Amino acid sequence: MKGLHLTADLRGVDPGRLLMTDTAALAVACGDAVRTAGLSGVAELMHRFGPADGQSGITGVVLLAESHVAVHTWPELGAVTLDVYVCNYGGDNSMKARALLDALIAAFAPGTVSRQQWLRG
Repeated sequence: MKGLHLTADLRGVDPGRLLMTDTAALAVACGDAVRTAGLSGVAELMHRFGPADGQSGITGVVLLAESHVAVHTWPELGAVTLDVYVCNYGGDNSMKARALLDALIAAFAPGTVSRQQWLRG
């Protein structure tokens, strides 16, 4: 059950960026990042909070064959949290997890990033 768990806290994200409030745009960005990293998305769910006023954030999850990626946006704070976990049971997916996190960070273009990582199992 060995795995790598990566998180990133993003600040200074433009609240007008579509990924912050548009579930379809976030789903496309997550799907593209998953595929480009060489991981396998098997399901996704994007949920927008509050009224469709352009200010409500999103919680999005992509279930991976290798584990998951979760994204939480707070447009009112210009903040995003990212969570990527991959299992390394059948092979080492660590580089793919890092590539996925890097792609999502780049998509949000934050002012600052705080990263964390844990080896699990």
